[in-house]
Amino acid sequence: MTQTLRVAVCLYPGVTTLDYQGPVELLGMLSAKNREHAALATAGIHIPDVTIEFTYLSHTLEPVEPIAGPPVVPSLTYENAKEQFDIVLIPGGMYNAASRGACAEFIKKQAAGAKHILSVCTGSLILARTGLLSGKRATTNKFAFRMVQEETKDLGVIWVPKARWVVTEDKKIWTASGITAGADMAGGFLDYLIGKDGGYRLRSFIELSMKTEEDDEFAAYHGLV
Repeated sequence: MTQTLRVAVCLYPGVTTLDYQGPVELLGMLSAKNREHAALATAGIHIPDVTIEFTYLSHTLEPVEPIAGPPVVPSLTYENAKEQFDIVLIPGGMYNAASRGACAEFIKKQAAGAKHILSVCTGSLILARTGLLSGKRATTNKFAFRMVQEETKDLGVIWVPKARWVVTEDKKIWTASGITAGADMAGGFLDYLIGKDGGYRLRSFIELSMKTEEDDEFAAYHGLV
């Protein structure tokens, strides 16, 4: 039986496109429209029958202007999204104050029923503001690390300075470092979902050389370790 995982991609003005597009590109290999490609990439091995589908949300249905790249047309507003999603993907952005309000409320409402929550870059700041990272290990963009750490100093987040990505022990919350690290985290998440052999096969299709959790050269560069 096919397991369908529904992903809510949280958008807002000033979002960083690559934060979410990296994970979407890789995890989207398991979408219904890419099933043939995934089958070719994983021929000869058994992987779980998982389908991943994406819904893009924002505060309105107007095109979302990212920091760079073309505007993105959301499918639903946060207020009109009534279904429970399996995965919530939270990208960062230079102006993520725009992610407060309806976006934050949506994340909090979804959290208990979601199987997994994934954040990329300063998306972990958005997540931390909801209180969902309190008492948990997490990481964020190393350029913004001290700023994020200072803003959340009263929230009890255990910020990990040297990490490409961090996952909680229960495998529910995954946080990635800056921007491109989202694709690496998605690679680790894919390994978790379908096994390392299947994950490698799909990464080879998009030619992603995945960095591991502790493979973080930028922590030292930014003087964090």
